[in-house]
Amino acid sequence: MEDKSHIQFDNLLYSCVDKKQRANESFVQEHAFGYIISGESHFKTNEGLRVAGPGTIGLVRRNQLIKSDKVPPLGGGDFKAINIFLDQSFLRKYSADNKLAPANSYNGDKIRILPPDPFIKGYFDSLLPYFDHPNMINSALSELKSKEAVELLLRLDATFYDFLFDFSEPYKIDLEAYMNQHYMYNVPAARFATLTGRSLASFKRDFEKVFRTSPGQWLQQKRLQEAHYLIREKGRKPSEVYLDVGFENLSHFSYTFKKVYGVSPSLI
Repeated sequence: MEDKSHIQFDNLLYSCVDKKQRANESFVQEHAFGYIISGESHFKTNEGLRVAGPGTIGLVRRNQLIKSDKVPPLGGGDFKAINIFLDQSFLRKYSADNKLAPANSYNGDKIRILPPDPFIKGYFDSLLPYFDHPNMINSALSELKSKEAVELLLRLDATFYDFLFDFSEPYKIDLEAYMNQHYMYNVPAARFATLTGRSLASFKRDFEKVFRTSPGQWLQQKRLQEAHYLIREKGRKPSEVYLDVGFENLSHFSYTFKKVYGVSPSLI
């Protein structure tokens, strides 16, 4: 049988999984417009956990760190969702082709849950047949569906104009505060540099001024301290915490933990 757990063409993605699955990437690079058909999406940011259930249609803003889980229905069945990614190159072209006025800086919610709308629901329903017959879609059609998505969003809520067409990049922000809030996201230093409004070189330079150590050493120490607290004080299992604190796999986490604390995390 053909594997349909993830089917992607250009900026269109269909997901179907039968067990809980965490996204491989914590960094949202482009705007994601999505519809949950069944199951739940759990979004964890430094502001807390947000749960989106079946029927939810939402828009997630680019340039942010999110830990997301795909969760199948409790009674059995598959998690199913459709996402369309509205990337900067497409939106800049759309803006130029339609002679749009410059957008204001967007400072609103970075995860927007849309109210029920039959036209947007119909839009996502219209995408489903293409994932059953991927040979029926091409780049021209995916661009048309992207344009349709933008038109529907702008019709629904005028504030989506700034959401979509604010092309400004992150400005230089307080490095210490940002890192203490986001250290548990497993992304490379270059991503942290971008998100704090710095080049990689200036990020490393500023980081060592603030923390008196390198980003890699500080992140490992901070993540291990948090893991130690969660296991020892909160009674959580190593297999439950290693992803939450920013490690990629359990074996590397256990090795590093034992090297620092002198004991396996399962024995504290």
